[in-house]
Amino acid sequence: MIKADMVKPGSAVVAAGVSFEGKKLLSDVADEVIKVAGWLSPRIGGVGPMTRAFLMANTVQAAEKTVDIF
Repeated sequence: MIKADMVKPGSAVVAAGVSFEGKKLLSDVADEVIKVAGWLSPRIGGVGPMTRAFLMANTVQAAEKTVDIF
């Protein structure tokens, strides 16, 4: 669990870790971090869409190189 005292004031925090409490999905970044961090990614489902977007961009770039479009 990342807590506020572990974060440098004004820093960007990318919350990629999760844990479970029973069947409940929880972020590995405590709520208190938002008071210290300059920016905090969405905690549940935050990096998943970004990962998929970069995967798609890399796939398109690889396909373009394969057929020598650009």
